[in-house]
Amino acid sequence: MTPVSVKRGDGAVILAMPHGGTHVPQDIHAQLNDRGRALADTDWHISRLYEGLLDEATVVAANFHRYVIDANRDPSGASLYPGQNTTGLCPLTDFDGKKIYDRGCEPSAEDIAMRVGDWHAPYHTALLGEIERVKKKHGAAIIYDCHSIRSVIPYLFDGQLPVFNVGTNGGTSCHPRIERQVNELAVSSPYSSVLNGRFRGGWTTRHYGQPASGVHAIQMEIAQSAYLKLEEAPWRYDEARAGELRRWLGYMLKAINSSALEITEQRAS
Repeated sequence: MTPVSVKRGDGAVILAMPHGGTHVPQDIHAQLNDRGRALADTDWHISRLYEGLLDEATVVAANFHRYVIDANRDPSGASLYPGQNTTGLCPLTDFDGKKIYDRGCEPSAEDIAMRVGDWHAPYHTALLGEIERVKKKHGAAIIYDCHSIRSVIPYLFDGQLPVFNVGTNGGTSCHPRIERQVNELAVSSPYSSVLNGRFRGGWTTRHYGQPASGVHAIQMEIAQSAYLKLEEAPWRYDEARAGELRRWLGYMLKAINSSALEITEQRAS
C-alpha cells in the first residue's frame, strides 16, 4: 500500500484529504483493540463526496488511517488545541476519549518516529510537491483541506456541530477573498455554518497557509449527518443528502479556483 495517492489537475485548487484512508498495516492492526479496529474516526467517503466537483483540481489523499499516524498533526507532536480535548499525532484514544490499543500495545516514541517517516512524511512530501507545481503554474496555490466528522461528539465539543465548519486559523491562512467566498456561500446555503469555530484549521492549514508567499489554505470540516444515512457503522453514503451538499461544495470550489488569477495579480501589483 502506497502512503499517498495523487491526482494532478490543471487548476489552482489542491484538495487535501488526510483522513479518508482506511489502511492499517497488519502489525499495527494486531495491536488495536476492538474500538480501534472499528476505525470510527474516519472521514468516511470524503473522496466520493468531492469527486468531480472541480475537474481541474489536484487531489492529494492519504491512504493510511489516522490511527496509524495523523497526517493533519504537527510531526513534533505539539497540540493543535492546547487545553482542549483532542487526539494527537499518534492517537491513543478515539474521538470519544476511549482507548484504541490493547493494554501494553501502545506505540513507543521509536514507533511513532518510524510512522512519521513511513507515512506522515510521504504524504506531506507529495502535498508540498503539488503546492510548488501549482504555484509555479498559476502564481498561487489554494489548499482546500477536506474533512468530515460526526455531528455529536461530547468529548470534543458541546452540542451539535454545524454542517459547514470553515477554518482559516483566524483569517491568517488565506487571502480574505477566499475566506469570504467560502463563508458567504456557507451562510447562504440551507445548512448551518460557522467560521473559525471549534475547528479553525489543523496543521496542514496552519503550516502551509502563507498568503504572502502565494500559498493559501482553508479547512472545511463537514458534519457527517449531512451526507451519511446514519453516523454509525456501516457508515453508508446517502446519495440524496450528498447530492444537495455537493452542489454547495461545488460552488465553493469553483469560486475559489476562479480567484487565483486575481489574487496573483494583486500580489504582483
